Amino acid sequence: MNPLRLIFMGSPDFSVPVLDALIGAGHEIVSVYSQPPRPAGRGQKPKLSTVHASAEAKGLAVRTPATLNDPDVQAAIAALDADACVVVAYGLMLPSPVIEAPRLGCLNVHASLLPRWRGAAPIQRAIMAGDTETGVSIMQIDEGLDTGDVYLTGTTPITAATTAETLHDALAAMGAALMVEALEGLAAGTLTPTPQPDDGATYAAKLDRDEGRLDWRRPAEELERHVRALNPWPGVWVKYEGERIKVLAAAVEEGAPGGGETGTLPGTFIDDTLGVTTGTGVLKLLRVQRAGRDPQDAETFILGYPMPAGTRLE
Repeated sequence: MNPLRLIFMGSPDFSVPVLDALIGAGHEIVSVYSQPPRPAGRGQKPKLSTVHASAEAKGLAVRTPATLNDPDVQAAIAALDADACVVVAYGLMLPSPVIEAPRLGCLNVHASLLPRWRGAAPIQRAIMAGDTETGVSIMQIDEGLDTGDVYLTGTTPITAATTAETLHDALAAMGAALMVEALEGLAAGTLTPTPQPDDGATYAAKLDRDEGRLDWRRPAEELERHVRALNPWPGVWVKYEGERIKVLAAAVEEGAPGGGETGTLPGTFIDDTLGVTTGTGVLKLLRVQRAGRDPQDAETFILGYPMPAGTRLE
């Protein structure tokens, strides 16, 4: 296959493996589009997106418009005379003049098996919902939210050990390989798009910081999935004596009755080893972290910060 002239649009670290794969496949990246630098850190100095920094290090031209609705921005994209545009977690919706500018259109790497989990947080929502399988969809972008025809998919299981971090990395690698395959088929005219069915469509809402606080009225199994899904961001936490404590790992204590079954209020320690009652079952906190301290396993933590049985979390 002859190398394609590609526009690449992406921002976070999930996007970088795809950019690397396109370069490795010999394609020409005529321009990279990424989110504008954002103030970060104590000094609030502008920080480049991960894709922006990676692209600059590779000597690629980077553009960071605040919107794609500006006619001048759209004209600049059209002037690139690209064969295709590859979009991976860019952060902006593409208007029709941008979608229609490349010869082969715009393709997206979406981290779910569409139409399930359209939207901003498909990785985390799949874990939180207890899905046993997820994957990547390579889709043709239209003006809807992740509603375009699908070219290729790849699947991977979600196990009891799957975290947002491990799934993120696995799907980024899968998406990179699938996008290279999709471009080859698209250029050769051998790839057939499949419209998404209406049945099974769900929406993966953007994550909110407040979702990180554990609601002890919920079942232990659900809370354990939250811990796996919401670390490292927005992070999972509890409050004890006014102090916020991060929960980095947890497990359901098999066979243990929860607060709803024993009359004990949910959020109560049932022992001195960080077992906590929930609406159904007991959640064992395995790894925690106080503000300004290093993460600790439960056994080490309670030596310096005991939480006796009968104590209730806020």
